[in-house]
Amino acid sequence: MIIKPIINNVSSATQPWWKVFYDFSPLVRSVDEGIRSSMTPFWADATELIIVGVLFLLFYAITGLFLVYAERKVCAFIQNRLGPNRIGPYGVFQTVADLIKLLFKELIPIKNADRFLFNMAPYIVIIVNFMVLGAIPFAKGLHAIDLNIGIFYIIAISSLNVIGAFLAGWASNNKYSLIGAMRSGAMMVSYELSLGLSLITMVILAGTMQLSEIVEAQRSGWFIFKGHIPAFIAFVVYLISGIAETNRGPFDLAEAESELAAGYHTEYSGIKFAFFYLSEFINMFIVASIAATIFFGGWMPLHIGNWDGFNRIMDIIPPFIWYLGKTFCIIYLIMLFKWTFPRLRIDQLLTLEWKYLLPVNLVNILIMALIVLLGWHF
Repeated sequence: MIIKPIINNVSSATQPWWKVFYDFSPLVRSVDEGIRSSMTPFWADATELIIVGVLFLLFYAITGLFLVYAERKVCAFIQNRLGPNRIGPYGVFQTVADLIKLLFKELIPIKNADRFLFNMAPYIVIIVNFMVLGAIPFAKGLHAIDLNIGIFYIIAISSLNVIGAFLAGWASNNKYSLIGAMRSGAMMVSYELSLGLSLITMVILAGTMQLSEIVEAQRSGWFIFKGHIPAFIAFVVYLISGIAETNRGPFDLAEAESELAAGYHTEYSGIKFAFFYLSEFINMFIVASIAATIFFGGWMPLHIGNWDGFNRIMDIIPPFIWYLGKTFCIIYLIMLFKWTFPRLRIDQLLTLEWKYLLPVNLVNILIMALIVLLGWHF
């Protein structure tokens, strides 16, 4: 079976109270049993799919709005200014006001554009985001779908983002959009290699592609520490490649406002532009989530060897807090990159990938395989 249950049948009587309290499996199990006891199997499955879909829609919207606000505040902090401060306390409702404005803005038809592809492009990037989010474990028992090829699935699905960018640029009948789409395609195709190889490096260490098992393997220590120098190199390469994949500075050549207006989504307005805009921030969240899961143990607390007292204290912190804390620390690092380094030229960007990151990745995989073969990891 490719799809495995998200609920592990673990006896709660043998676990410390904090682990039982923070395990979402009993809650998920009770909801599932309650629905199935009152409905036929077909309608029970349909109801559960609707519930999961609504939860993901809410999560997508809230996370996207929060990250837009966070980026504005981080940018303001780095540039020594206040940022949003008018609508709501500390400007927290500014992004909500912007969303309402975009919802009511006119959808401007583009002359000679391919209407079908033009309208379909923003939905492709949104669908890709939802498909990847579904494979990420947020906490113990809080996992929409647990694939035994989870890493392979994420690499394969996330690469479809380039289709949305290509369609948006080509169908807009705009030279700036087309150039932005070509740049985006060149970056995504190039940096997909380094991103995938850095994840494969950690798969060699973990011995599995299933995300829940990768998290469980880090119970005694996070991979960023257990994997020695190759794990740290893989993390640095993954972070650089992930920033390039999400078209964020200093790799934002596809949306370079000083050259291409808004890049491949120049001609989009209203809610369709909001889809692209939110997609960029959710892509950043996804990149950070995968990094937190693969390199920093996901929802797993920080454990140090036989330090039982320290480990028990760390276990008291809810796993969802661990996951969010790690994820948002990496998001802050990504934001810091954007507002610190200047934009690269397209030739510099591709040179960085093909002449430096890719060879380093290939050598790093061999070193990690040697470490695992000789048993030198912790």
